[in-house]
Amino acid sequence: MKQTIRSHAAVLAAIALLGVLAAVSACVGSFPLSLSQIGGILTGGLRGTMEERVFLLLRLPRVLMGLLAGLALGTAGGVYQTIFRNPLASPDLTGVAAGASFGAACAIVLGAGSAVQIMGGAFLMGLFSLVFVLLLVRAARIERTGTYILAGVIVSSVAEAGLMVLKTMADPERELAAIDFWTMGSLAPVTADKAATVAVAVLVPLCLLLLFRRQAAMLSLGEENARAMGLDPALWRTLLLALTTLMVAAVVSVTGVIAFAGLIAPHIAFLLLRRRGGPYLLLCALVGADILLAADVLARSLSPGAELPLSVLTILFAVPVLALLLCKGKGGRYDA
Repeated sequence: MKQTIRSHAAVLAAIALLGVLAAVSACVGSFPLSLSQIGGILTGGLRGTMEERVFLLLRLPRVLMGLLAGLALGTAGGVYQTIFRNPLASPDLTGVAAGASFGAACAIVLGAGSAVQIMGGAFLMGLFSLVFVLLLVRAARIERTGTYILAGVIVSSVAEAGLMVLKTMADPERELAAIDFWTMGSLAPVTADKAATVAVAVLVPLCLLLLFRRQAAMLSLGEENARAMGLDPALWRTLLLALTTLMVAAVVSVTGVIAFAGLIAPHIAFLLLRRRGGPYLLLCALVGADILLAADVLARSLSPGAELPLSVLTILFAVPVLALLLCKGKGGRYDA
C-alpha cells in the first residue's frame, strides 16, 4: 500500500511539474507571451495576430519537441539501465547519438542545403550504428550484456573519430560552427513539420516499450533466469534496443546530441520509486521530459540575446544527481 501511494505520488508530481514547465516554456522567449494571451489564442480571440503566429509556429512546436525528446531519452535510459544492469548505461550506449552526430556532420560538410537533409543524414547514421552494434555482437557469438556494451563503445569511438576528421575538413567560419552547435543540442531549429515527424517515431515505440516493461525486467534478472521464464534473451534484447534506437535517432536527428538527459532521468525515477518495477519506465519518461523542458527554459533565459546549448544545462543538472549517487555508494552498482 505504501509503495502504491509512493508510485502514484511520484507520477502525479512529475505530470504536474511537466504542465508547469510546458506553460512557462510557451511564455518565455524573445517575444514573451502571457498566459492570458495564450488562452486568447486557444479560444480564437487573437486570430491573425503576431502573438498567434509566434505561439503556433514557434512556441508550440518547441514545447512539443522538448516533451517528445525528454520522453524518448528518459525511456531509453531506463530501458538500457534495466536490461544491461548498468547504472551508467544511457542512449549513447549503442552508439546511436555519436552515429547521428557523425551523419549530421557528413551532411553539413558535403553541403547539405536544408535541415531535412541534415536530419536524414543523422537519422540514417543513427540506425546504421545500431545495425553495426548487432553485427559485432553476432560476430562475437556471445549474447551477453557486456558484449553489447563493448560493441556500443566501439561504434561510438569510431563515430567520434570520424566526427573529428570532419571537423578538420569543415569550413571554420560556417560548417565548423554548425557541427559544434549540433553536437551540443538545441530546440531552436524545431518546426511543426519536424515535431510531427518525430512524434510518430517516438510515441509508437514508447507505447510498445511500456507494454514490454515486464520483458525488460525479466532480462535484468540475467540470461539463465530469463530463459527459465520462457524468454528468448537475444530476441527481446534486440527488439528493445531497436525500439529505443528508433526513438533516440529520431530525436537526435532534429535536436542534436543532448548529453546526460537519458542517464540521470532513470536515476531520479529510481530515487523517487525505490524500485525498477511498476511505473518505473513511465516515470523515467516523465522525468526526462521535465529535464528537457527545464533545460530549454533556462537556455533561453540565462543569456539575454543568445541561446545556450541544451547540453550545457543537462550536464549541470547531472552533476548533483551523480554526486548524490556517489555519496550514497550506488554509483557503481545496479539496484533491481
